[in-house]
Amino acid sequence: MTRVRLTPERLTRAGAELADEVGFDQVTVSELARRFDVKVASLYSHLKNSHDLRTRIALLALEELADRAADALAGRAGKDALTALANVYRDYAREHPGRYAAAQFRLAPEVAAGSAGARHAQMTRALLRGYDLTEPDQTHAVRLLGSVFHGYVSLEMGGGFSHSAPDTQDTWTRVLDALDALLRNWPPSP
Repeated sequence: MTRVRLTPERLTRAGAELADEVGFDQVTVSELARRFDVKVASLYSHLKNSHDLRTRIALLALEELADRAADALAGRAGKDALTALANVYRDYAREHPGRYAAAQFRLAPEVAAGSAGARHAQMTRALLRGYDLTEPDQTHAVRLLGSVFHGYVSLEMGGGFSHSAPDTQDTWTRVLDALDALLRNWPPSP
């Protein structure tokens, strides 16, 4: 029997694949050990526990999303950039539902600070400079975009829109049109 060479990186990638198959909440060190046909104890020299595994998967997902977003945003501004960023999140969630869920995992503040999550905020702020938003409106807009993207994707993936017309792509396009109009006509601060 050939021994499997385990590393934290290999276990993280396998955990991410498992998350996409069975759901992020179902990923545990025990389940990962079954996948590699090894004893759970053999994984503890590479992972602290299931929380550590989930944190690593979350960091991987944030990095993958940030890389895709950077590629999609390169050379774009305004509505074109808004649409590109929104589609990165939606497409990633469709392709990697478990990893997408992992990207929402609450990280310890010191871990979050060193993660690719900061890149997401920076890219969104860069996109918003094309709409001439300044603080604190820029922060409000970052939160709005994150809420709309995540909310729509979560509802769509959960089947929340599957019971009625129009097609979800039509609605997605209209939502992005509405966001673009809102960002171009941001209400003044009270």
